[in-house]
Amino acid sequence: MTLENDIRIVTTQTQTNNEDWPNLAYYHNENISLGLPIENEKRIVFMGDSITEEWSNLYPSFFSNRSYINRGIGGQTTPQMLLRFKPDTIDLHPHIIVLLAGINDVAGNTGPSTVKMITDNIFSMAELAMNKDVKIILSSILPANAFPWNDAIENVSSTIISINSLMKDYALSNGIIYLDYYSSMVDENEGLNSEYTEDGVHPNEAGYRIMSDLAEKTLLKIQR
Repeated sequence: MTLENDIRIVTTQTQTNNEDWPNLAYYHNENISLGLPIENEKRIVFMGDSITEEWSNLYPSFFSNRSYINRGIGGQTTPQMLLRFKPDTIDLHPHIIVLLAGINDVAGNTGPSTVKMITDNIFSMAELAMNKDVKIILSSILPANAFPWNDAIENVSSTIISINSLMKDYALSNGIIYLDYYSSMVDENEGLNSEYTEDGVHPNEAGYRIMSDLAEKTLLKIQR
């Protein structure tokens, strides 16, 4: 790593969230250190928010001894992910990108969003990957029917269902695999099954076990 890169990243980390809104600095050093894939290495990058980021902490065995790279950042919405998609995924020369995004848009983390705004951002990320001949998996948003940090948001479950339906249709139309976590984790109230969560939004260890199994089966299918 050059001194120029060291200085730039130190400066960026002292800035406010508004000055580095997409949090490009978050994985900057790690991305540089990663370098190019070794011969026959097929990297798989997991892109997302806290649900992706915490996967490595609560269910680390899924990432151990594999070329799985976690690029989740807690609290992020799809416009933030779109801005960092190239440096945090495509520039790492992955074989596959697994994208899990949208729940924080529904929660209003960076302001109001329509279903179309959310899916447009997701589809734009998919197109960036496809334009570079990188395989991408679109993951369903996990079920939820309320947000503990923002109880003013209405129609949570129906919004999630709408987004997932549009993602599934887009995937089918574009030859992309759709990874359905939702169906295996939803309860009778269209929320996240209490066995798989402590707060109704984020998976616990049991939730990540379900997700890991589904992701692994999907990845095996796409790599055949």
